[in-house]
Amino acid sequence: MRLSERRGRNAARYLPRRKPLKNSSKRPVLKRTTSLLFQRFAISTQRLNMEGPYGSEWPEEEKVKRREMVDHEAHYVFVHEVANSNADEMTTILTAAETSTCCLKNSGPLVGFVQYRFVLEEEIPVLYVYELQLEPRVQGKGLGKFLMQLLEFMAQKNCMGAVMLTVQKANVLAVDFYISKLRYIISATSPSKVNPMMNKSYEILCKVFNDEANTVFGDREDE
Repeated sequence: MRLSERRGRNAARYLPRRKPLKNSSKRPVLKRTTSLLFQRFAISTQRLNMEGPYGSEWPEEEKVKRREMVDHEAHYVFVHEVANSNADEMTTILTAAETSTCCLKNSGPLVGFVQYRFVLEEEIPVLYVYELQLEPRVQGKGLGKFLMQLLEFMAQKNCMGAVMLTVQKANVLAVDFYISKLRYIISATSPSKVNPMMNKSYEILCKVFNDEANTVFGDREDE
């Protein structure tokens, strides 16, 4: 299942520009010179998972992803695979953005990562998921759900109003994963809600944590 999603490049053309939070405690620790090891892994995994859903838009989108990868506002969680000394199997471990290049090389092979940011969306502080990328061989084992639950916990601990992300409509398995399994909803700021005539290739999804965020991002069809 392709779980990798992010804020769509085209979203900025039709929706207000996202603002980074100014709280210094929420600044990323990952060095701007992200390790070449990680960059190679990220690029190859993104291409494997996302070239299909993006279709002809992929070449341009890939350039955007590469720039976002080293943006100073980006936070990361890395997923490594390590040998389990107590069983004849492999298991996964998570390392936060504080992980150094040295630790990345010695923690077992990368099998996935999450890129997220703390931003203002419609003046509401939110955790925005830019990427959730997993190698195909570790998908379908509950790891994607665990990572999203981890991000939701982090968002609430940091007093964010919501977790938000962008999903390509063509990525039907991811749409079902977020909406049916994780109970995300289509945000009121998504193009299909703002103006159905836009007919864009993506939706903006959200899970809100307070009344203020619900007023801005929640489903307004029943109002």
